[in-house]
Amino acid sequence: MNLLKINEAYEFLKSRGVMHSSIGIVLGTGLGKLVDELSNKISIEYDEIPYFPESTVEFHSGKLIFGKLFNKKVIILQGRFHYYEGYNMEEIVFPIRVFKKLGVKVLILSNAAGALNLNFNKGSLMLITDHIDLFPTHPLIGNNEEELGPRFPDMSESYNKDLIELVKESAKELDIALEKGVYVSAQGPMLETPAEYRMLRKIGGDAVGMSTIPEVIAARHLGIKCCGISILTDECDPENLKPIDINEIIKIAFEAEKVFIRLVKEFLCKLDH
Repeated sequence: MNLLKINEAYEFLKSRGVMHSSIGIVLGTGLGKLVDELSNKISIEYDEIPYFPESTVEFHSGKLIFGKLFNKKVIILQGRFHYYEGYNMEEIVFPIRVFKKLGVKVLILSNAAGALNLNFNKGSLMLITDHIDLFPTHPLIGNNEEELGPRFPDMSESYNKDLIELVKESAKELDIALEKGVYVSAQGPMLETPAEYRMLRKIGGDAVGMSTIPEVIAARHLGIKCCGISILTDECDPENLKPIDINEIIKIAFEAEKVFIRLVKEFLCKLDH
């Protein structure tokens, strides 16, 4: 990754009024309304920011938004980039590296995912406790930029234990049912076959999605603490699999978003950053 590109994007965002913030948020499929809660918003289209890719997914907005939420400065990606869109891993995680330059120390990631664990119901939230990376490549391959992080970053705590406990505490206080589990990646854009669902369950997956893990790898390389929440939009029962309607998935994500927003707001109130 060319550090000059990161600096150029950083300087542009500074010139548009985006200030340093210790909290970054990535909003996944159907989870864009959190930005409505922000005050003193600055909204910038991705195609205005130097070297940012453009989101090609219709239900991803494609904006970087800076503002205050519960008097905390936050930087939000309203929509992300996916491997299945044709982007390489450096492009996918470029915004996370710009986040680091902007002072981000805690990264909250969200996504829509399928429930592999048959004890989980669609429409519920799952706190990501760990992940299994099945992407064919990842963002740290190639020459290492020592200014970004070490050649061999430790991933023993990909999702920060203190942040996990804080989310659990927030959910308990709000009486929000919160599943806990392992998120496993699929490169997409197709959804999985029954045999693939069986395999993913056997290797330890509780939910499957097409994003998040590259961003977490890049963030941990940068020394950013991560916290991940999946909205479970469909039930991946290989013995009773029905054709997927993507509009139904988006509808479920929209419906669960209200609970997700309540949880994130409570979490941010408790977060000491």
